[in-house]
Amino acid sequence: MSRRPTAPPTAGARRAWTVLLSVLVPVAVLAVIGMVLTWPGSVDDAGRRQLSDVVVELDQARVTATDAQRCDGSVEDVQPDGTVPEQVDCLQVTATVTSGPREGRSAQVFATAGLTADDVPVGTPVVLQYYPAADGAPAIWAWHDFARAIPLGAFALAFALVTVLVAGARGVRALIGLAVAFAVLALYVLPGLVAGENAVALALCGSAVIVLVVLYLTHGVSLRTTTALVGTLAGLALVAALGAFGAHAARLNPVTTEDTYRLAQLLGADGPQILRGVFLCGVVLAGLGVLNDVTITQASAVWELRAADPAAGWQRLFTQGMRIGRDHIASTVYTIAFAYTGASLPVLLLLEVYGQPFGQTITSGPFAEEVVRTLAGSIGLVLAIPLTTLVAALVAVTASTEQARAQAGDAPAHGHTHAH
Repeated sequence: MSRRPTAPPTAGARRAWTVLLSVLVPVAVLAVIGMVLTWPGSVDDAGRRQLSDVVVELDQARVTATDAQRCDGSVEDVQPDGTVPEQVDCLQVTATVTSGPREGRSAQVFATAGLTADDVPVGTPVVLQYYPAADGAPAIWAWHDFARAIPLGAFALAFALVTVLVAGARGVRALIGLAVAFAVLALYVLPGLVAGENAVALALCGSAVIVLVVLYLTHGVSLRTTTALVGTLAGLALVAALGAFGAHAARLNPVTTEDTYRLAQLLGADGPQILRGVFLCGVVLAGLGVLNDVTITQASAVWELRAADPAAGWQRLFTQGMRIGRDHIASTVYTIAFAYTGASLPVLLLLEVYGQPFGQTITSGPFAEEVVRTLAGSIGLVLAIPLTTLVAALVAVTASTEQARAQAGDAPAHGHTHAH
């Protein structure tokens, strides 16, 4: 089947490009300048803070034998009534190191409480902690975790193959965009947070660069994509502002769990302040993926409507587009809420066991963070949909009928599909 030729840009299309780029280019320039000014550089091992001066190395190993034993109880084995049993079941694991400078050496360690011999059969790949000899004390081995590189790698490969088989070249470009996004997070956002850079600036600059690259790389350079990009950037700004306001109004304490307490210690005196920034950064990044999905879908829907009815004005396109947008709002708000609920399910279950009142539970520290994160992302999403739809309707009408048809013809369906 031959590809439909793309119509040359008309005067209306050029005007639309001028208006959109007058908004987009300054934002892109500011994002790049912001990244340069807040670039943290490399964080070497000497610059990483530790709770102690103890050196810990990780070794890959393979289980060669297990031995179920009875061990002395500890605080980790405390019973519901607060007592610590004198003896508990434990599992001693013998493993041989399979890589690194200690390859071939055998070590005996006690596995995590609750694991049995059936959970750790012979041949299981595991990761051991190695504490080198220091100050007259001998070297020590300890259990760290199961080695999961192979199964997780297989899942990632399956995801990539399915994406390419179903989406074709566009799926390949989407995977490349995903790799770029993770590179920005690993090389810029995370080191910047550790270095104490402004978290909102890190989140907004990093997200802007990510969405610029990902949208154009995946969906191509077009008025449709540029319209979605403007809507996404506006939504990100709203989410950041709402997250900052919500954190201040709710007086969120960044140190609410054992993990955040440990992280605050590792980050030093500025730990609590850095963790406040981590929360705001997480709010923006959490909203990025959802905003990207709904804005590109709304822009595509408006272009399809314009191609189907070239005589429609922007008011009609906006009204018809919002019929689809309302479905997106309903379904995506549920998606955000249940995604956060699923991530917090173990804590919810713990509080259910404790029998805490729902009102007290939902307003407690960790849950208050999730409430603010969910509501900030949802409000930004809800407002970004009509904004994107309006901009898309105005741009589609400004461009010529031929240009709109060409844009719609080259734009495959994306995101959710709704029957009307």
